[in-house]
Amino acid sequence: MEQFKRLVEIMAKLRGPDGCPWDKAQDHKSLKPYLIEEAYEVLDAIDSGESEKLAEELGDLLLHIVFHARMAAENDKFDIEIVCKKINDKLIQRHPHIFHEKTELSKSRVLDQWEAIKQNNNKNHSVLEGVPRAMPALLKAYRIQEKVGRLGFDWKEAKEVVDKIKEEVAEFEEAFENNDKQAMHHELGDLLFSLVNLSRHLGLRAEEALDDTNKKFIKRFKYIEKKLAENGKSPADSNLEEMDAFWEESKKEIK
Repeated sequence: MEQFKRLVEIMAKLRGPDGCPWDKAQDHKSLKPYLIEEAYEVLDAIDSGESEKLAEELGDLLLHIVFHARMAAENDKFDIEIVCKKINDKLIQRHPHIFHEKTELSKSRVLDQWEAIKQNNNKNHSVLEGVPRAMPALLKAYRIQEKVGRLGFDWKEAKEVVDKIKEEVAEFEEAFENNDKQAMHHELGDLLFSLVNLSRHLGLRAEEALDDTNKKFIKRFKYIEKKLAENGKSPADSNLEEMDAFWEESKKEIK
């Protein structure tokens, strides 16, 4: 906790009269893109499996929490103590099986209880209110489906979702054949939503699956660039047939 207190003190100094001009010029909105960037860097660190890198990136993310709390304190809104108290109170309240009556619950039952407590605290609360608007679309679709699925609004089997996907593909094809851009827009969204639903039923993560495919594509295209460079060429100097041949080679080298 000593290091946490020191971080709070450092941030107060950076925002103080003799502090850093950049830090002093920031507000909650100006820091939004940096907060998102730091969150993604934490995800990269987790994927890397490097503990030291993860510790560093978690520190960067923690800095933003302290930063926002400090700015709020300067405007007499709240401070870091309130932030910590709110999450402490919430954790205790949402885990009665741990902090009140000791009860053995399954992982899924714990999630059901969490949502039930939220509903009881606010009768007008929608189960979907906790899904951030700025969340990436594939991840947001997953969370939406996960939340309503706990209430029973869900397909019973993955096969039913596969059938739904086929239906959505047919509807997209119809819009495509009619060259109806607006309809294609809507049908593409429906198709992606259904694919996310299938991934959830199979215990997969569409966001992570697509990210892995992105990484694989990048590696394979870099392979094409490397092979072309060996012949003194670049993709701009090449053609689709030549690049496609190297692409097929890359598929044998990069899985």
